[in-house]
Parts: sequence; structure tokens; C-alpha cells
Amino acid sequence: MAHPARTFRRSTGRPGFHTSFSGVCALLLLVVGLLASAGPAQARTNGLLDVTCTPPSSASVTYNPPLTNTPQVSSASLNWQLGPCVSTSVPALTSGTHSAVNPPRTRTCLELLNTAAETRTITWNTGATSTLSLNRTTTVAGAVLVVTFTGTVTAGLFAGDTVVATQTGPATDILLCTLGLGSVSGVYAPMVVEITSV
Repeated sequence: MAHPARTFRRSTGRPGFHTSFSGVCALLLLVVGLLASAGPAQARTNGLLDVTCTPPSSASVTYNPPLTNTPQVSSASLNWQLGPCVSTSVPALTSGTHSAVNPPRTRTCLELLNTAAETRTITWNTGATSTLSLNRTTTVAGAVLVVTFTGTVTAGLFAGDTVVATQTGPATDILLCTLGLGSVSGVYAPMVVEITSV
């Protein structure tokens, strides 16, 4: 009779062990669950930075004749000079350019503060090209003009990647022009370009 009682007492002592073991299992399941849920989020937000171009990379545009706040016909010559550029996927890529002349049309300096859809084609030093479909937004903070382009690479090298390009330069001439106190013959700004895979 004594032996079954001792056996019963030993068996009643085991729930503490089972409780500890269950707690460890629950903790492991929780950690695994957190890792599983964090994994996809990280994959969604961390694309590969295919290209980054930093100052003295720059963007410039010249107007002929210069813009005023009165509508007049004027042409625009655009130029991007990108470099130094660093590419993780194409190590030989170190610089790029874009140039275009937009035909004459009616313009004012007020449009420099507007949003717009634009297309750029970058020719890289490797000879490859990337066509960018971009949305332009402009903000003025004090006397600083910030122009931001966001969009995608629609053709060529890095097709399907996202693009963010930011130009930061003086806004004084544009602000004076919008007030009728001057004209804008051109805009120059250092820029940063990032092309990221998704």
C-alpha cells in the first residue's frame, strides 16, 4: 500500500516539471511566431539599393527667353549630371547623364512650383540606359527650393525598380519672379538619386 502512495506522490510532483516545460514551449512558439511575422515585413520594406548618386550630382534647366510671371513662349533645356554613382548590382556603373530640349510653349515661372508628370532617360557610363517615369513635387522652405521626383524605371537597366530623386537649391529667383519682381533664366541644384529594387 505504501508503494502506490509514494508513486502517487511522485506523480503529483511532476506537474511542476510539465508546467515549466510547457512554459518553455510556449515561449519558443512565441519567438518563432514573432520571427515569422517579422520576416515578410522586412522583405517588403528592404529592397536592394541598385544605384545611388550623390553630389556633386546636379540638375539644371535653362529657359530661353527667361521666365516671368506673365505667360510667354519659351523653350527649356534640361540636364542631369550624375556622379559619383555607386551600384551594388552593376559595379562598373559610376555616372550618368540626361539631357533634353523641350520645345517652345507658353510658360511662366509659376509652373516651377507645380506638380507634374515627367519622363527622363538616363544614359549610364556603361552605355546602358534607364527610362524613368516620374512625378515631380516642389516645396519651398524659406529661401530653399526642394524638388522631389518619385516613380519607377519603366524600361532599360533596372526596369521595375523604384526611383527617388531630390534636388535642393536656392528659391530666391523663383519667389521674386512669382511676385513680378524678376525673371528666371535657369535653375541649378545639387541632387541625390536612388534607384531601388522592389
